[in-house]
Amino acid sequence: MKFSSSILALALFQSANAFFVQPSAAINSRLASTPDFSYMDQGVGESAAPNDQGTGAALQTTSKPDRSDGEAKAVDPVTVQGGSLRTWSFATTKIERVQVKLSTNGRPLNADVDLWQGPDNTPQKMAVYIEDGALRPFNAIVETPRGQNTVAVLNTASMEYPLSAEVAAGTAGADMYDLASEGVTVQGGAIKTYSFGAPVGSVQILLKTDGRPLNARLELLQGPNNNKQVIDVYTEDGLDRPFYAIIETPGSGNVIRIVNTATMEYPLTCSVDPYSVEPGFDDDEADGGWEKSNDASFFFLGGK
Repeated sequence: MKFSSSILALALFQSANAFFVQPSAAINSRLASTPDFSYMDQGVGESAAPNDQGTGAALQTTSKPDRSDGEAKAVDPVTVQGGSLRTWSFATTKIERVQVKLSTNGRPLNADVDLWQGPDNTPQKMAVYIEDGALRPFNAIVETPRGQNTVAVLNTASMEYPLSAEVAAGTAGADMYDLASEGVTVQGGAIKTYSFGAPVGSVQILLKTDGRPLNARLELLQGPNNNKQVIDVYTEDGLDRPFYAIIETPGSGNVIRIVNTATMEYPLTCSVDPYSVEPGFDDDEADGGWEKSNDASFFFLGGK
């Protein structure tokens, strides 16, 4: 009888253990794409190859910006496959702006370039289309004030159309936007066009507002309704984060068309100047003569 009671008590004790949660081994859930910001503690970062341990084909890893004492160095291009996302994070407040350069090997380029600052906050967006990413690469400056900024490049094309992305950090002053020509006001819904002759190799474009949001569409045309490059721009604050880009204009018959896609309550100011001269021409031959606005030493990654 006592033996049967012992067996019954042991069975009840073992069955009761099933109701207790057993402790599990600790698991490190840190994503492989999480960037390491330790190199920014001193305000100076060394170039590093992106982490190869991605979280999937659609999400590629975060890269470290290449800078030293505020001066940007040459960075290695990063291939972004079709449908993939690549991000560059800048935690320090010493990085006030970055240059984004996108190109291909001659194929079309379709990409979204976003600036993230905090969760679910995208103060600047750009949708880019280029007919030939080798002849006309995308070159733009993105303002990154107050730190904790991330630049995201999404290749919206299919997997047959990869692109090459370069992002370099810099700390150039605000006077870098001092273009020679006076800004022209473009009311909401209005269109402004600029024509350039064959001697002009590239033009620089500055779009800004008085602090209101900026919504614009920038087109490079070469012939009737022949879009070689299209950029849709949204900026939350056109004074704090103006849009500045260099557009390559090889050949003749190039026209820059700027459309203010916002309503009439949101005008913008645009400035368009020649930036470089084609080989074989001098400055005086470029559209009847023009004065270079500045030496553009802030443009870290150069032209093509």
